[in-house]
Amino acid sequence: MLSTENVKAYLLNLQESICESLSVIDGKPFIHDSWQRTEGGGGVSRVLEGGAVIEKGGVNFSEVFGNKLPGSATAHRPQLAGAPWQAMGVSLVIHPRNPYAPTSHMNVRFFIARPEHGEPVWWFGGGFDLTPYYGFDEDCRHWHQTAQTALAPFGDDVHARYKQWCDDYFFLKHRNEHRGIGGVFFDDLNEGGFDRCFALTQAVGNAYLPAYTPILQQRQAMPYSERERDFQLYRRGRYVEFNLVWDRGTLFGLQSGGRTEAILMSLPPEVRFRYDWAPEPGTPEARLYSHYLKPQDWLNEN
Repeated sequence: MLSTENVKAYLLNLQESICESLSVIDGKPFIHDSWQRTEGGGGVSRVLEGGAVIEKGGVNFSEVFGNKLPGSATAHRPQLAGAPWQAMGVSLVIHPRNPYAPTSHMNVRFFIARPEHGEPVWWFGGGFDLTPYYGFDEDCRHWHQTAQTALAPFGDDVHARYKQWCDDYFFLKHRNEHRGIGGVFFDDLNEGGFDRCFALTQAVGNAYLPAYTPILQQRQAMPYSERERDFQLYRRGRYVEFNLVWDRGTLFGLQSGGRTEAILMSLPPEVRFRYDWAPEPGTPEARLYSHYLKPQDWLNEN
């Protein structure tokens, strides 16, 4: 049964549980920053900066309303142009301090539009992906295995389809380069009814912590030098490029008059750009490009 209040309650609980778990790992709490949107709705931003483990992390909840869907949401549904709408979701990005600990991203979201004539049109979307700077095969296997386990109850082919969708989506076309090792991604989900779609979305949201926290705890204290730090900051530039050039969530937030501070919270605190740089062949930095930024079946690798 379609219930926006049940979706909202789940999302707020998800935000709280993720912040609590990550605060325990870091030892520093997330600050609360509530905000209101003039056009309707608002949200709560939870931010941790300057932590011992997390250099910058943000976990956003938003619930916004409008009288006309922005273009990024109606590109595939022109019949909804001008329809009143409601959108809510949780979106997070965690940038660890240690270069051996990967950046992670997750979001789950729900949209509903109510055209003047006809039934409401709704859909879910979301996923999570991992962006290492120095890769470890066991981390990749754990990340993807957790995603596969979460999606297994929803069909034998669901994980494979959503993994491929993630590989295709988190791709910097102007660099011909993937952002990281992927994960799962889905959008426009309404097949099978509201209850199934909501359950699948919850499965993805609930899988984030067991997918990410073991990796973060394993890598957070590894020794590193300025070399690794420099490469981490350089690679963070790719994260900035993707979010500002290609990310649909960023585009939707800006087009719908969302709070800019919350929308751009995903950007890392420090980053370095340099002209036409490439790693030396045979180095760990070069292996990121040759091995980890190439989509592959991590669950069936020898």
